[in-house]
Amino acid sequence: MARELGITLYLFVFRVFFNLFKRLPQKKKTVCVASFGDNIFYAVRELQKRSNEEIIILKDKSCRFDFDALHVKSISFAIKHPFAFLLSIYHLATSTTIMIDTYYGFLDVTRFRKNARCIQLWHAAGALKQFGLQDPSIAERSQRAKNRFQNVYSRFDYTVVGSDEMAATFKRCFGLTEDRIVRTGVPRTDIFFDDHEKQRILYDLKQDLQAIGDRKIILYAPTFRKGELDHFQLALDIHMMYQSLANEYVLFIKPHPAVSYSIEDSYKDFVFDVSKYSDTNHLLLITDILITDYSSIPFEYALLEKPMIFFAYDLEKYKLSNGLIDDYENQMPGPVVSTTEEIVDAIHHNKFDYNKIHEFSEQWNTYSNGESSKQLAAFLTDTEKKPKEKVLV
Repeated sequence: MARELGITLYLFVFRVFFNLFKRLPQKKKTVCVASFGDNIFYAVRELQKRSNEEIIILKDKSCRFDFDALHVKSISFAIKHPFAFLLSIYHLATSTTIMIDTYYGFLDVTRFRKNARCIQLWHAAGALKQFGLQDPSIAERSQRAKNRFQNVYSRFDYTVVGSDEMAATFKRCFGLTEDRIVRTGVPRTDIFFDDHEKQRILYDLKQDLQAIGDRKIILYAPTFRKGELDHFQLALDIHMMYQSLANEYVLFIKPHPAVSYSIEDSYKDFVFDVSKYSDTNHLLLITDILITDYSSIPFEYALLEKPMIFFAYDLEKYKLSNGLIDDYENQMPGPVVSTTEEIVDAIHHNKFDYNKIHEFSEQWNTYSNGESSKQLAAFLTDTEKKPKEKVLV
């Protein structure tokens, strides 16, 4: 009850100021609301090559992405900074293009002008978890909350996808229609196809991580658990991994940005906290083996066709609380395990099916071909004729 009251008050204030600012002259500008930031970064970088319009980044409290290289105005989008918050609402109310990268409740009370458009650059290239209208927790929410969710999804004029599989997912989870899907590919995947940028990123990371030497890199990147946001519990047996793998490997740990956690420092020459690196795809470039669970990270990692392990130690519990895609165990392009011992065994015995990894990538990355940012920028500026299979009309 208290949470709903707080949301209602927040949205009331937002609506009042948004409607006031909407009376002011509209300007040709793009306003981006960033939570994750990476898709927005690559989209804006390409948009700058095609348009001179003003571009503004509104960074919410969870956004750690560095936009300095874009040389655009960046504003804190947080109510604890009242002036910046009101300025953010002003820009949203007077813009022609709004780009977002996750669910934002404020969209419930924003009626953008008829010639403005809202683009959803969702932060995941694929989906293993149920979300949106398919989230199991929806059943426990009030009717007011359910209406709010539907209103938010209805604000997405276009949603960008990298595959037909993800298009179908958005139709189910957001209630979208075919004409609101844009098949330009996921912007942040472009770096996997850019040899020059890959070499620069690899050089910078290796300079920064000289302590790893010639050892191979295992990256553990789990998703969040709703009940562990403030006290994430690492389920890996670090001691076992150290004893079995430390001569040949190092272990990078990057929990979901939404969680708080601590990592014991008993194995400093083996375990590295890499949470400071905001662009996870940079880390994927130097990763030799990925360990994850129900995160969306495998969809992009599959583009590199490297091995991955799915550490689903709480699989049945997670299915009930969050919901997962059907037949999760057989759809994953790597061993699905529940213990650290099984992880070590999979690595030692190379239990990886590279054909399955390739097929998984083909299924989920159909339109992410290295030109995604260019194709999206072309769509936004109408500067090139887009192929029918890339963008729905």
